[in-house]
Amino acid sequence: MYWQYTYEDCMNLIAALPIVASRIYRHTYKNDKHIAPNPNLDYGANFAHLLGFSNPTFSDLVRLYLVIHSDHEGGNVSAHTTHLVGSALSDPYLSFAAGMNGLAGPLHGLANQEVLKWLDDVQKELGGAVSNEQLAEFCKKTLASGQVIPGYGHAVLRKTDPRYSCQREFALKHLPNDPLFKLVSQLYEVVPKVLLDAGKAKNPWPNVDAHSGCLLRHYNLTEENFYTVMFGVSRAFGVLAQLVWSRALGLPLERPKSVTTEWIKKNNEWYD
Repeated sequence: MYWQYTYEDCMNLIAALPIVASRIYRHTYKNDKHIAPNPNLDYGANFAHLLGFSNPTFSDLVRLYLVIHSDHEGGNVSAHTTHLVGSALSDPYLSFAAGMNGLAGPLHGLANQEVLKWLDDVQKELGGAVSNEQLAEFCKKTLASGQVIPGYGHAVLRKTDPRYSCQREFALKHLPNDPLFKLVSQLYEVVPKVLLDAGKAKNPWPNVDAHSGCLLRHYNLTEENFYTVMFGVSRAFGVLAQLVWSRALGLPLERPKSVTTEWIKKNNEWYD
């Protein structure tokens, strides 16, 4: 009986998010100079317009970004959190806000920023054009320091993330000579073997975050702290659709499985 109201709230929230996100961007980075929506544009192009970008290719990128960053399987932190809070019959606004708090974590929504920081470190230490051997040594050095190579591996996928592949196709078409894209492409040749040889990943292939920051930076959306806000706008499509289905199907309150201290001792090698 709740699904009609949930649907209405979700649609209103999805409609408002580009305006809210763009006001955050324009307030924080553009001296509070806001731009009115253009009702003649589609969702992605209007979002680009609200941010202050008029390049039609960037509008294409925003459309792509919105699709590939919407929830894709429901088990990630932001999607699960939205579903969990919603299962208590919290309204979509509160449920989505909870999910966004999860998206803010460095292992989730900040991942593409971590990739860019690491790519900048690569360029700073190695300079411009480098050999695959030099890149491999840098990757090994990263792993030896106890860090991971950001943008590689996935909890579910066991092959190259298709969201990486479609971004690569976009880059090959529109920015094939971009230096950062060339570095990302070269790492695609180098990193999987390094990870396999080190036994560091069940899936040594790149994920969506290995590429997205590179594309946004190319079109001069350089305010990296805003990337997670964009991620949130995209994520809404998937998590709110799931919330409507949860209400329509009358799914129950979620509860985590409870375990004993003895179970933890038995099933975790790290427990001392």
